[in-house]
Amino acid sequence: MKDKDNKSESPKPIRKMLNKKTPPKPPKFNIMWLYGIVILAFLLVPTLLSGGSGKNINFQDFEAMLKQNDVDKLVAYKSGDLVVAEVYIKKESLKKPQYANAGKEQRLFNAANNGPQYTFTDASYESLKQSVLNAEKDMPEDQKVPIQYEQGHESFLSNWLVQGVIMVILFAGVWIFIMRRMSGGSGGGPGGQIFNIGKSKATLFDKEAQVSVTFNDVAGLEEAKQEVMEIVDFLKNPKKYTNLGGKIPKGALLVGSPGTGKTLLAKAVAGEAQVPFFSLSGSDFVEMFVGVGASRVRDLFRQAKDKAPCIIFIDEIDAIGRARGKNNIVGGNDERENTLNQLLVEMDGFGTDSGIIILAATNRPDVLDSALLRPGRFDRQVSIDKPDLVGREQIFKVHLKPVKLADGVDAKKLSAQTPGFAGAEIANVCNEAALIAARKNKEAVDMQDFQDAIDRVIGGLEKKNKIISPEEKRIVAYHEAGHAIAGWFLEHADPLVKVSIVPRGVAALGYAQYLPKEQFLYTTEQLLDGMCMTLGGRVAEDLTFGKISTGAQNDLERITKLAYAMVTIYGMNTKVGNVSFNDTQGEYQFNKPYSEKTSELIDDEVRNQIAEVYERTKQLLTDKREGLEKLANKLLEKEILFQSDLEEILGKRPFDHRTTYDEFVNGTEESNQEPVAQNLIHEGVSDHSGTFNRNPEEKDASGTESK
Repeated sequence: MKDKDNKSESPKPIRKMLNKKTPPKPPKFNIMWLYGIVILAFLLVPTLLSGGSGKNINFQDFEAMLKQNDVDKLVAYKSGDLVVAEVYIKKESLKKPQYANAGKEQRLFNAANNGPQYTFTDASYESLKQSVLNAEKDMPEDQKVPIQYEQGHESFLSNWLVQGVIMVILFAGVWIFIMRRMSGGSGGGPGGQIFNIGKSKATLFDKEAQVSVTFNDVAGLEEAKQEVMEIVDFLKNPKKYTNLGGKIPKGALLVGSPGTGKTLLAKAVAGEAQVPFFSLSGSDFVEMFVGVGASRVRDLFRQAKDKAPCIIFIDEIDAIGRARGKNNIVGGNDERENTLNQLLVEMDGFGTDSGIIILAATNRPDVLDSALLRPGRFDRQVSIDKPDLVGREQIFKVHLKPVKLADGVDAKKLSAQTPGFAGAEIANVCNEAALIAARKNKEAVDMQDFQDAIDRVIGGLEKKNKIISPEEKRIVAYHEAGHAIAGWFLEHADPLVKVSIVPRGVAALGYAQYLPKEQFLYTTEQLLDGMCMTLGGRVAEDLTFGKISTGAQNDLERITKLAYAMVTIYGMNTKVGNVSFNDTQGEYQFNKPYSEKTSELIDDEVRNQIAEVYERTKQLLTDKREGLEKLANKLLEKEILFQSDLEEILGKRPFDHRTTYDEFVNGTEESNQEPVAQNLIHEGVSDHSGTFNRNPEEKDASGTESK
């Protein structure tokens, strides 16, 4: 394995070669245009040479021309059952105004008017001859016009057989042209042609189109980077492993929550490997046509074998990799399953020395087919979790590089204030802070801008101009004060650092923020204290006004979900027992894994547990009624209260637990020092938190108790 500092470096000539842009290719010559020109010329040239077929007139018009001595000659020929007579006007007579437009509409591109200028038809040669003789009966002998009789005078293009052959040739030419366009041949456009639909839609990154992202741009994922770096190193130095009897891993599955950096890590692999890299999404395989997905899989691996050694990256593989045999329509054809079957065959079909590695990413590993996850296909499953304190600090440092920072901005403090944040959310915080500073016409982004950005990300846009009646504002104040009192005097509740009755987001009229301790295991006492704190708002409304409002909807949803989880998943109920009905694989679908009697027992126990928590919270707020009144009145006065304000009103929190923020920022300093959050408040900077995890299963980054 290469040294961490050098793993993304490569020789300068290679970098120049990779970053060199190739000149645009000239348009290819299309032979079909030549075919079209030849056919067009074949149709038009005889007409141009002939000058046209003449304007069709009746015999009376011809007789008038004949008596004016304007006719030069008359040519007759057989055309079907009729005889066609072509009238040629004398050159000197063409100067007359009546012949100015003679046959003009029958000529193309103003061809020379060499005649015939007019035509008319008769039943037979004898009838034509007799009609002309009758018209010339009173004319002098030198003015009579002779009739020329021609056999085979019929135009070559007017022959029905020739016309049929030409139409067949034209139709064949147009058909060949369309087919070649659709099949991606000469003149074929980008994807979407009907005969190109089975081709892979993967984007190829090679020496001509190299990805610029490297492992230096990926922070907070050290363990995951170690796994994929080994794959990259194998592609660069395969003998290092094969000499010891090792085999190249066929695939690695990146698993993690949305926004944790799965796709970014894959881009870094593409930038570091310096081998062809095929990138596509799982949905690119799925089409409405039967067999298209399997065809694209075959084409993808065919291209990959031609480019080996290479890497294939399939993002959101759960689009085609879902477990087979579920939700199938009887007698239907599941195109997704056919695609998955072909993918399974291809992944297990090529040799171990082919140099093709598959990377895939998903945030739904529980729905993937077991055959896809087995060793030999995806040998490694790389877990990419939300970053911890150290990881968030590294991510902040990466995203703070392009930001112009003021003095005092500390990535360590920001990371401690954003528990539960993923990499994408941290990037959003940094961007929002820069936008807020620009909105305030600042020269640099300071700590206050980051605090406002965190508020914006987890709570929504602040709406100070939202019109709220005094009665509603009073209800919100007591509601949020109830949360604060319950959290302040419960040992296992997360310490509150900010409470506000300023509306934010779409429907939140107030919110409370906490700074939780980052942990993975929760005891029953911790979960119950969390439920008490969540119910504090509803209890405060009941005690103060003797009635309740709809403001506790979000609180009730959270405690209901957590209560059911404690009873049915975590086995934290004595009557239901140490059982778990968590259906992570979706095996039960619409059926419950327990009887109706057990279902009633679960419902009863959940209601009893919530009722006990409610009474406990009510007793706590009754005992602290004086503090509740003071805190609510202070909220109505200032609208936003921080940890120092709570200490001033309620006194020091009666538990000697240091927060994760204190432990991380202060290190091993004595816990009796003034809390960092309070120091920040004295400097005019509010300390905000990330989240309160009411359900250990589901970590959100909201960090708010919303009304």
